[in-house]
Amino acid sequence: MPQLQLPVFSSGMTLINANLGFVREGDTLTYFYGHLPVFRHCIDDQRSFRMITSQFYVNGSATQSEICRAFGVSPISVKRSVKLYRQKGVAGFFEQPRRRGAAVLTPTVLREVQELLDEGLEIIEIAKQQGLLADTLRKALRTGKLHKPLKKTSKAL
Repeated sequence: MPQLQLPVFSSGMTLINANLGFVREGDTLTYFYGHLPVFRHCIDDQRSFRMITSQFYVNGSATQSEICRAFGVSPISVKRSVKLYRQKGVAGFFEQPRRRGAAVLTPTVLREVQELLDEGLEIIEIAKQQGLLADTLRKALRTGKLHKPLKKTSKAL
Protein backbone atom coordinates (compact mmCIF):
# COMPACT_ATOMS: atom_id res chain seq x y z
CA MET A 1 0.00 0.00 0.00
CA PRO A 2 1.39 3.44 -0.94
CA GLN A 3 2.59 5.66 1.86
CA LEU A 4 0.95 9.08 2.14
CA GLN A 5 3.58 11.77 1.66
CA LEU A 6 3.14 14.75 3.91
CA PRO A 7 4.48 18.04 2.66
CA VAL A 8 7.60 18.72 4.69
CA PHE A 9 9.14 22.05 3.82
CA SER A 10 12.47 23.33 5.05
CA SER A 11 12.83 26.72 6.67
CA GLY A 12 13.27 29.61 4.27
CA MET A 13 11.01 28.03 1.67
CA THR A 14 8.40 30.19 -0.03
CA LEU A 15 5.19 28.24 -0.57
CA ILE A 16 3.37 28.31 -3.86
CA ASN A 17 0.66 26.00 -2.51
CA ALA A 18 0.39 23.18 0.04
CA ASN A 19 2.60 20.83 -2.01
CA LEU A 20 4.87 23.15 -3.98
CA GLY A 21 7.48 25.68 -2.91
CA PHE A 22 10.79 27.24 -3.86
CA VAL A 23 13.99 28.32 -2.16
CA ARG A 24 16.36 31.04 -3.30
CA GLU A 25 19.97 30.22 -2.59
CA GLY A 26 22.22 33.01 -3.82
CA ASP A 27 21.43 33.44 -7.50
CA THR A 28 19.66 30.06 -7.87
CA LEU A 29 16.00 29.10 -7.47
CA THR A 30 15.21 25.52 -6.51
CA TYR A 31 11.64 24.23 -6.73
CA PHE A 32 10.42 21.52 -4.35
CA TYR A 33 7.41 19.25 -4.58
CA GLY A 34 6.99 18.13 -1.01
CA HIS A 35 10.55 17.56 0.13
CA LEU A 36 11.85 16.53 -3.31
CA PRO A 37 13.70 19.06 -5.46
CA VAL A 38 12.20 19.04 -8.96
CA PHE A 39 13.95 21.85 -10.84
CA ARG A 40 16.69 24.44 -10.46
CA HIS A 41 17.61 27.50 -12.50
CA CYS A 42 19.50 30.79 -12.25
CA ILE A 43 17.46 33.69 -10.89
CA ASP A 44 18.01 35.66 -14.13
CA ASP A 45 16.92 32.82 -16.45
CA GLN A 46 13.48 34.02 -17.55
CA ARG A 47 13.05 31.26 -20.12
CA SER A 48 13.50 28.50 -17.53
CA PHE A 49 11.22 30.31 -15.08
CA ARG A 50 8.43 30.60 -17.64
CA MET A 51 8.91 27.00 -18.72
CA ILE A 52 8.77 25.48 -15.22
CA THR A 53 5.83 27.58 -14.02
CA SER A 54 3.91 26.65 -17.18
CA GLN A 55 4.75 23.02 -16.59
CA PHE A 56 3.50 23.27 -12.99
CA TYR A 57 0.20 24.68 -14.26
CA VAL A 58 -0.28 22.22 -17.14
CA ASN A 59 0.54 19.24 -14.89
CA GLY A 60 -1.96 20.45 -12.27
CA SER A 61 0.64 21.14 -9.57
CA ALA A 62 -0.30 24.84 -9.28
CA THR A 63 -2.98 27.21 -10.48
CA GLN A 64 -2.30 30.36 -12.45
CA SER A 65 -3.39 32.50 -9.50
CA GLU A 66 -0.98 30.68 -7.16
CA ILE A 67 1.88 31.30 -9.57
CA CYS A 68 0.93 34.98 -9.89
CA ARG A 69 0.76 35.42 -6.12
CA ALA A 70 3.99 33.57 -5.34
CA PHE A 71 6.16 35.30 -7.95
CA GLY A 72 4.37 38.62 -8.48
CA VAL A 73 3.91 38.10 -12.21
CA SER A 74 0.91 39.23 -14.24
CA PRO A 75 -1.82 36.75 -15.16
CA ILE A 76 -1.40 37.49 -18.88
CA SER A 77 2.30 36.57 -18.79
CA VAL A 78 1.42 33.22 -17.21
CA LYS A 79 -1.30 32.64 -19.83
CA ARG A 80 1.11 33.42 -22.67
CA SER A 81 3.71 31.06 -21.24
CA VAL A 82 1.14 28.29 -20.82
CA LYS A 83 -0.03 28.79 -24.40
CA LEU A 84 3.56 28.53 -25.66
CA TYR A 85 4.12 25.40 -23.55
CA ARG A 86 0.99 23.75 -24.95
CA GLN A 87 1.84 24.66 -28.54
CA LYS A 88 5.57 23.96 -28.67
CA GLY A 89 6.48 22.21 -25.44
CA VAL A 90 9.69 22.86 -23.53
CA ALA A 91 11.63 23.56 -26.74
CA GLY A 92 9.42 26.58 -27.47
CA PHE A 93 10.98 28.50 -24.58
CA PHE A 94 14.51 27.99 -25.85
CA GLU A 95 14.07 28.70 -29.58
CA GLN A 96 16.04 31.57 -31.01
CA PRO A 97 13.75 34.58 -31.46
CA ARG A 98 12.70 35.24 -35.02
CA ARG A 99 14.51 38.18 -36.53
CA ARG A 100 13.77 40.29 -39.55
CA GLY A 101 15.43 39.15 -42.71
CA ALA A 102 17.87 41.22 -44.66
CA ALA A 103 16.53 44.34 -46.34
CA VAL A 104 15.33 43.61 -49.86
CA LEU A 105 15.33 47.19 -51.09
CA THR A 106 19.07 47.64 -51.41
CA PRO A 107 20.36 50.74 -53.23
CA THR A 108 20.89 48.67 -56.40
CA VAL A 109 17.32 47.29 -56.31
CA LEU A 110 15.90 50.76 -55.61
CA ARG A 111 17.76 52.14 -58.64
CA GLU A 112 16.48 49.33 -60.90
CA VAL A 113 12.90 49.71 -59.66
CA GLN A 114 13.02 53.48 -60.13
CA GLU A 115 14.20 53.01 -63.72
CA LEU A 116 11.27 50.68 -64.38
CA LEU A 117 8.85 53.17 -62.81
CA ASP A 118 10.30 55.89 -65.03
CA GLU A 119 9.63 53.67 -68.05
CA GLY A 120 5.96 53.62 -67.06
CA LEU A 121 5.58 50.07 -65.72
CA GLU A 122 3.02 49.38 -63.00
CA ILE A 123 3.94 48.38 -59.44
CA ILE A 124 2.57 44.84 -59.82
CA GLU A 125 4.55 44.21 -63.00
CA ILE A 126 7.76 45.51 -61.43
CA ALA A 127 7.21 43.41 -58.29
CA LYS A 128 6.79 40.22 -60.34
CA GLN A 129 9.80 41.03 -62.48
CA GLN A 130 12.05 41.82 -59.48
CA GLY A 131 10.75 39.02 -57.24
CA LEU A 132 9.44 41.46 -54.62
CA LEU A 133 6.11 41.99 -52.92
CA ALA A 134 3.96 44.74 -54.38
CA ASP A 135 3.29 46.02 -50.85
CA THR A 136 7.03 46.48 -50.33
CA LEU A 137 7.18 48.76 -53.35
CA ARG A 138 4.03 50.65 -52.31
CA LYS A 139 5.54 51.27 -48.89
CA ALA A 140 8.74 52.57 -50.52
CA LEU A 141 6.60 54.97 -52.58
CA ARG A 142 4.76 56.19 -49.47
CA THR A 143 7.97 56.77 -47.52
CA GLY A 144 9.65 58.57 -50.40
CA LYS A 145 12.32 56.00 -51.25
CA LEU A 146 10.76 55.72 -54.70
CA HIS A 147 8.61 58.12 -56.71
CA LYS A 148 6.22 57.74 -59.58
CA PRO A 149 7.01 59.94 -62.57
CA LEU A 150 4.51 62.61 -63.49
CA LYS A 151 2.21 61.58 -66.31
CA LYS A 152 2.65 63.56 -69.47
CA THR A 153 -0.48 65.19 -70.74
CA SER A 154 -1.01 66.05 -74.36
CA LYS A 155 -2.32 69.49 -75.20
CA ALA A 156 -5.22 69.62 -77.59
CA LEU A 157 -4.88 72.12 -80.48
